[in-house]
Amino acid sequence: MTRIMAVVKRSLKRYCCLCLQKWCFILIPTSLRLFTMTSNRPIVKVAAVQAAPVSFDLDKSLQKLSKLTEEAAAAGADLVVFPEAFLSAYPWRYSFDATIGAREPRGRKWFAKYFDSAVEVPSPAFDRLSETARANNVLLQVGIIEKAGGTLYCTALLLDREGKVVYKHRKLIPTAVERLVWGRGSGDGLQVLQTDVGKVGSLICWENYMPAARMALYQQGIEIYLAPHADDLPSWVASMQHIAKEGRCFVVSVNSVCKVSDFPADYPPFTVEDPDRRPDGEQWQADDIVNHGGSCIVGPLGTFLAEPVWDKETIIYADLRMADLIESKLDFDPVGSYSRPDVFSLTVNTKPGTSVAFTN
Repeated sequence: MTRIMAVVKRSLKRYCCLCLQKWCFILIPTSLRLFTMTSNRPIVKVAAVQAAPVSFDLDKSLQKLSKLTEEAAAAGADLVVFPEAFLSAYPWRYSFDATIGAREPRGRKWFAKYFDSAVEVPSPAFDRLSETARANNVLLQVGIIEKAGGTLYCTALLLDREGKVVYKHRKLIPTAVERLVWGRGSGDGLQVLQTDVGKVGSLICWENYMPAARMALYQQGIEIYLAPHADDLPSWVASMQHIAKEGRCFVVSVNSVCKVSDFPADYPPFTVEDPDRRPDGEQWQADDIVNHGGSCIVGPLGTFLAEPVWDKETIIYADLRMADLIESKLDFDPVGSYSRPDVFSLTVNTKPGTSVAFTN
């Protein structure tokens, strides 16, 4: 009976009930959501999921993602955002045993494990993601390691309430050693698209330090700017406030909190045999925190709607008052009243990146 009631509850969640008379009701799909309104603009509830995957284990990471999405949806979230590389690992502190001029067999084996835990679009793993969005009636953005051919990409994937792809943005430039294991994205992923909660777009981690990439999103009228990342420095938080104020948009900054125990027991950097050590020079322990989080949500004037949270897994929430977007532009619009297109110009190549073009 409990299982039957759960199915009924999930099904009814997809509809809201409008009473016309005492015994007359209409079920309206909640994809046509009747938002809380303020000055004819909706209030959107967003959830930033600060959690770690079960690194290098796609199945268990998908299970965890499903559970956390269900929790956020039960709290009323319209948009649920997961960190960079949540499916299925950000390979902390590991260079895959590569040095200039040399690669080792162990590193190749770990790359193969990483590849196996990545997500192909489409695939059965993608179908599970799609079902999670659909079953919980939320917009869902997940940081995935995407495999295409023999290459991995760090990708932000946004799904709508029906589980369909809104956009797939591949990180334009991986940072430092990331470049060994991740390919480079192309300009076709620099998209801001209309959803039922507003105009949404995303940049991943240090892409957010690229002024031209930000301007490309501003020009498309971004309203909800999603910034999944793996940077737990306090300076990152200041950057999120700057971007929100610069772009006059809401910024959802979401990072993981992960421990040594979130990785396989034989993951090289954390084994006794490996020379890698904690910042204090001591051997890594299972409960040591590798990434400290700091997820936050910022309004279009640079003020916190949800302040940074450190060193614990949690879901942070904020209500986005969409009327704030226009109010914030009284004195500044980076691509309008406070721009000089006669002095500055930016060209964005939105063609998909391909190595080979076949013609007749």
